[in-house]
Amino acid sequence: MEPIYFDNAATTALDPSVLEEMMPYLSGSFANANSAHQKGREAKVAVEKARDTIADLIGADPSEIVFTSGGTESDNAIVQGVYACGHKKGKKKIISSPLEHHAVLHTIECTKLQGGEPLYLTPDSTGMITAEQVSESIDEQTSLVALMHVNNEIGTVLPVQEIAMACHEQGVAFFTDSVQSIGKLAVNVQDSEIDFLSMSAHKIYGPKGIGFMYIRQNTTWMPWLHGGSQERRRRGGTLNVPGIVGMAKALEIAVENMVSFQKHSAGLRSHLLNKLQTALPNQFQINGSETNGVPHILNLSFFNKDGRGVDGEMLLLNLDIENICVSNGSACTSGAVEPSHVLLGIGLPPEKATSSIRISFGKHNTTQEVDYFIEKLTLILNRMTAHA
Repeated sequence: MEPIYFDNAATTALDPSVLEEMMPYLSGSFANANSAHQKGREAKVAVEKARDTIADLIGADPSEIVFTSGGTESDNAIVQGVYACGHKKGKKKIISSPLEHHAVLHTIECTKLQGGEPLYLTPDSTGMITAEQVSESIDEQTSLVALMHVNNEIGTVLPVQEIAMACHEQGVAFFTDSVQSIGKLAVNVQDSEIDFLSMSAHKIYGPKGIGFMYIRQNTTWMPWLHGGSQERRRRGGTLNVPGIVGMAKALEIAVENMVSFQKHSAGLRSHLLNKLQTALPNQFQINGSETNGVPHILNLSFFNKDGRGVDGEMLLLNLDIENICVSNGSACTSGAVEPSHVLLGIGLPPEKATSSIRISFGKHNTTQEVDYFIEKLTLILNRMTAHA
């Protein structure tokens, strides 16, 4: 049987319609979009059409969209670029959260080499950060507030509009990593007053290796990647024309089907939790918010009948043997499994953090797949408990 894929927060399959849109620019229309000849102009037209589409879908001006290689580059470029400008004015403080993606956290930590002073706000047990917390933490030294829209491990949704308003009341820029939200939640940068935003196409059935930054007009930011005049000198490098075209198409499809995807994911989530409560009562807990979270991401910790956390890595491997693809919050570093920084950040003890898995639904998942998952999960946990 084909593996059941419940790891859509990690990446998604390329949509056939997206591939079809990309194909002409992988073959016949292959030219560099910055070339002045006919073939180059043909590629340039495709790039600008895609830019217009993306801008329209998120409420931006086309000039505010800067194409990148994906979320990691966008996160690095925004944090480094804003900090570089702020540092010149003596603003060394960046406010963030310990729950951010490592592309943001590690970049913020790197600013310490230039005298940066990160401040990490403390989330509640569901991963929530409030606008009040942000407002109380801003001072004259603050150059940027960086908080993700949807957490990639637990799915908690932050009130980005309220946070952005709190930042602007004190003259501070706001950046949100929207890799897990664009195409799944309504995002309008003008309405929400976001200054900087990052996005990656492969989370919404688009191609890998392409993303974009939103940079609000008249904001203070320094380009991070140099070497060419592309993107109005804001990001050097030959443009990935097929990737850009595919990303625009993927976002168009995602926004068009957003409501139905939310309903589909909510149905799968409800079905899974109901089945789980019947099959394994008192042997699991939900990590994250049950009321302020996206329906397609579900993080669960599992326990033996005596309440001890199971080995999450072993659980994942056993599920993989049964053709079920999920992920966990652990990272293998130098042979040692470390608990998820997100789960530790919301107050889970290491034992519970390492007993967790993340299930993330996609548009192709079915209730039959959920039933199979629960059946195999129950057998695996019973077997692991018997040998504990």
